[in-house]
Amino acid sequence: MTQLDPDDGTADDYEDEEDYDVPEWTDQVMATVAAEVRRRRKERDMSAQELADACAEIGHPIPRNVIANMESGRRSILPLVDVIVLAEALGTHPALLIFPLGHISQVQRLPLQDAVSPWEAMSWFDGDSGYGMDGALVRAFREYQRHEATTFDAWNDMRNRDNDAQSATDPKKRAHARQAAERAIARLETATAHSNASRERIRRILGPSGQLPRDLRSLTSDTLNRTDSI
Repeated sequence: MTQLDPDDGTADDYEDEEDYDVPEWTDQVMATVAAEVRRRRKERDMSAQELADACAEIGHPIPRNVIANMESGRRSILPLVDVIVLAEALGTHPALLIFPLGHISQVQRLPLQDAVSPWEAMSWFDGDSGYGMDGALVRAFREYQRHEATTFDAWNDMRNRDNDAQSATDPKKRAHARQAAERAIARLETATAHSNASRERIRRILGPSGQLPRDLRSLTSDTLNRTDSI
């Protein structure tokens, strides 16, 4: 089974002259990445030279002829570092070059396996599913990241509301700003508790020698006085 799906309405993006019928899994992966690079390059109205220039600006030059040979199938090897840089130059994620969600219907995740949906393959690739504690670790880090963003949003909101209260000359406006600051403090305390619960889950998975994300409890250390804590 081929990696590319010529019946999904995007066959022209993946092969101009004939349908793909690549028997080898490694060739299928290469063909999918090459086709997605080509599709995204055209979507962004970039020439092969412009894409090569963008890669050079990132710091990992990929010559125009290398890109052209990859897209035409004349290049049989594509290093992982090239995939990473091409994804950045095209404004996307490396995994989406390998598993183009919404542009193919099935993908062979590994050789000698039946084809699955691109989403199922990507969930395996980026750690959302499978492999016990490793999958749990990825999910815990993502959970922490979400809570971290909420925590800093609440902290900034608290600071801004407090500044509004301190600068307000009208008593009603000052009271309203202080009430808003108190609500932001409550959100901050909740978000901090969630972020550090996620951090604790990461610590339990990694053990004492693991590299943990930052502890955000200091952000709430002086909220009652509404003074900057970082």
